Amino acid sequence: MSILSALNCAYDRLAERHEVPPFGYSSEKISFVISLDEDGRVVGMPGDLRQDTGKKRVARMMSVPQPAKRTSGIAPNFLWDKTSYVLGVTAGEGRRLADEHAAFLNRHLEALAETDDPGLMALWRFVGNWRPEMFDDLGWPAGMTDQNVVFCLESQRLSNIYLHDRPAAQRLWARLSAAGDRTRAACLVSGETSPIARLHPSIKGVWGGQSSGVSLVSYNKDAFESYGHEQGDNAPVSETAAFAYATALNKFLETGSRNRIQIGDCSTAFWADASDAATMGLAEDIFLAMADTVDEARQAGEVGALLEKIRLGRPLREVAPELCEGVRFYVLGLSPNAARVSVRFWLEDDFGTLATNFQRYFADTRIEPPPHDPHPPLWKYLLETAVLGKRENVPPNLAGECMRAILTGGHYPLTLLSNVLMRLRSDKEVSALRVSLLKAVLIRNFDHKETPVAFDPENRNKGYLLGRLFALYEHVQTAALGRTVNATIKDKFYGSASAQPRKVFHLLDSGSTNHLSKIGKQKPGLRVTFERQIGAVMDLMSPADDPFPASLSAEQQAMFGLGYYHQRNELFRAKDHDPAVQEEAVQ
Repeated sequence: MSILSALNCAYDRLAERHEVPPFGYSSEKISFVISLDEDGRVVGMPGDLRQDTGKKRVARMMSVPQPAKRTSGIAPNFLWDKTSYVLGVTAGEGRRLADEHAAFLNRHLEALAETDDPGLMALWRFVGNWRPEMFDDLGWPAGMTDQNVVFCLESQRLSNIYLHDRPAAQRLWARLSAAGDRTRAACLVSGETSPIARLHPSIKGVWGGQSSGVSLVSYNKDAFESYGHEQGDNAPVSETAAFAYATALNKFLETGSRNRIQIGDCSTAFWADASDAATMGLAEDIFLAMADTVDEARQAGEVGALLEKIRLGRPLREVAPELCEGVRFYVLGLSPNAARVSVRFWLEDDFGTLATNFQRYFADTRIEPPPHDPHPPLWKYLLETAVLGKRENVPPNLAGECMRAILTGGHYPLTLLSNVLMRLRSDKEVSALRVSLLKAVLIRNFDHKETPVAFDPENRNKGYLLGRLFALYEHVQTAALGRTVNATIKDKFYGSASAQPRKVFHLLDSGSTNHLSKIGKQKPGLRVTFERQIGAVMDLMSPADDPFPASLSAEQQAMFGLGYYHQRNELFRAKDHDPAVQEEAVQ
């Protein structure tokens, strides 16, 4: 099923539950309502519809007539708009202010001229009598400027019935929407012969996209057109289908939606298709918990219990048989691209297959000892690839490519490996999250089935052994000089040791000999223990090979980081070590 077809089916299900507006309407951010009497006179101050959310007030989402498609031209909306159009008032320079206001007035004076509905007649009188200077004369708040406003009759204000909700307004909007000479053709989505959408509705809520929305389907250059067709005629999608897919996607992407997650620059919408709403909701909740942080309430309930079993590798058929068959799942990843949106990935599969792929991802990233958060979401992993650990610094496209790999079970992007290695060389922070990513890439991309989850004293991989040896040298230095040393060998040499061992390890070995000599003067037993540990690592290296090669490949550098992490944490474990080493670790 195509993206547009799947979204159309999703719209039908949402419409059955009255969660999306009907055809011709869309959910928009509305901040103020202007109350009128039946003579078109303003009654009182405009009502503030915004809601408090922390430090600022946010507009209310409201179902209103679908907005006009604005690019660079002037196009007023019907029965609502921002104050520059409705009132001729703006906080900015307003170079086109007079033209925008005139366009709104002319459209409504013409469209409402023959109405006999009291509410619409009141608006017709209002637009005929309004002057922009009346905004200041009435003492309306400056914070109202550039916000979207709607209208209501004062008699229906307390009932929250707005002019665009009146049956007469809906009939008039349907007639206006159907007017005009439009091309009719077979819709590529529904197969029915219907009026074709020349311009598709805007998609909002894509992180980094324009606030006015971006286009999923658009044609604005001759190079994109063919056979003399213009705009939407190049790929005929009916107005009904275009409205349905855009409305469903905007519903999934809106702020606070339970059907979206943000991973780097990739806004990801997801939804399920099942025989009943409860099964669909459970599948969506589990996916959200697998891919993102789950709140404590869900974690403690049914979703948390099922998720824990899935993470442990239990087959979905055992833990949730109702989700194993007959539940189709859809995941759409979007990133901004100027006034358009790029599709980073599109997945349609059975939920059981999706759960299996996530189980493989959990196994790939499992590490001992684990990070402080035993089940970190993907975005926390991706922060380990970013400069200063900031979300906006995550490399472009990396989030979408990683998510695609997880969902499909394919290879992780090699840029993930290179970026983690680069961050290790830069800030020398060998964390559990970074080592987990290295391990995941080694297993899936390089088929390193022997990559250990926990400390492996028998592993003979050259990179792993050198990482272990580096951790031992660092521990010897700390034991000899104390923890107040300005810079450890990790701070000075981790990058070069992991990439070009021959340049560094002979120097480190010489320094370790001096440190062991100092330790031996005060704690002879501890020196013997350290020498035995270093000797055990050296014994595992093949005598035919140079123990310190000139360079290590990217995958060997990843094993170096894994070996360092395992060995360093093993040295600080209280069990299975000599008392002298335990004492030193505590100190």
